[in-house]
Amino acid sequence: MMDVTSSGFPNSSGDFWSNPSELMKNFSSETQNITICLMNEDSLSFTIIVSYSIIFVIGLAGNSIALFAFLCVHSKRNSIQIYLLNVAIADLLLIFCLPFRILYHINKNTWTLGQMFCKTVGTLFYMNMYISIVLLGLISMDRYVKIKKSIRRPTVLTTKRSMCICCIVWAIALTGFIVIVAQPTKKEEHNSIMCFHYRDKQQKKIEASINYIVVIIFWIVFFLLILSYVKIAKILLKISKKRAHFPNAGKYAITARNSFIVLIIFTFCFVPFHAFRFVYITSQLQNTSCFWKEIIHKCNEIMLIFSSFNSCLDPIMYFLMSSSVRKTVLQLICRRIHRDSNMTDSTSEMKLGQSTLEATTTITPHSSFLKKRSLI
Repeated sequence: MMDVTSSGFPNSSGDFWSNPSELMKNFSSETQNITICLMNEDSLSFTIIVSYSIIFVIGLAGNSIALFAFLCVHSKRNSIQIYLLNVAIADLLLIFCLPFRILYHINKNTWTLGQMFCKTVGTLFYMNMYISIVLLGLISMDRYVKIKKSIRRPTVLTTKRSMCICCIVWAIALTGFIVIVAQPTKKEEHNSIMCFHYRDKQQKKIEASINYIVVIIFWIVFFLLILSYVKIAKILLKISKKRAHFPNAGKYAITARNSFIVLIIFTFCFVPFHAFRFVYITSQLQNTSCFWKEIIHKCNEIMLIFSSFNSCLDPIMYFLMSSSVRKTVLQLICRRIHRDSNMTDSTSEMKLGQSTLEATTTITPHSSFLKKRSLI
């Protein structure tokens, strides 16, 4: 499989597959400044197709149910529910980008929808991933402040305030999205058939710097997340010990355990990708050999799958953190089971009535003969 560090690539994909070595020689002689690396991505493409297909199905179902549950909550929504609702929206937008990645790898890493749409899908994917990360960090801070009760003004954590914060997060993300997508595409990139691939950033140091800043923001959010949830767990466990004789003392320990589950999900999905991200961005700024480019590119793609898998695990977090969501989902499940049981009972009653009616109305030849004799 061909992987180009620059986006430029000739529009003759058929010539490449028929004689790739000759095409590389001709193309490299015309553009001396572009490094072309030949990569074998068959196994990687298969892994990506299977993984993203599973994530798409599970994530779409889980987040759709969660979003429906949030919208069905008729009680007054609190600040955490507002954050979780926005996380569900961000996860769904990320999931809608996955079919395009799947289609790209099914077509043997050939992009046919234009470079503008490639840039749009790629930017939208990362935008929603980082929106989810920031919102999860805000949720941890919100929970810590509420449990700690260290503020005197309760208006800080109102629903309106959390809605305003979410609007600011979306506004900043959309501004960055427009700025990146609106950048003019180079002439040599218009006919490119490559997408979601390794690119050099030696001539795009500003873009590389933005990538560094985004990674640093993630680590700040991650350490705040650890600090918040560890303190939340300590406070809840301390309360559960003090109120051991109270009937609801066990709920504090359960909430503390759920806090660590959220932290484990966040760590499992996002930490490997962002730990490797520094290596990936640094390699883009240097003259890295094709051997290391292939290794770095494949590692980055595998770790990106783990980050995408977070959209499947977030519904578990909704269920653990929001009692109203738990009640709504359980009510929906109970209604469905009750409806199915009623349909089964009514169907069996209809069959029983039908069989009884047939038994009473059916006349055998012998009974017909006896009836005729009695009439005679």
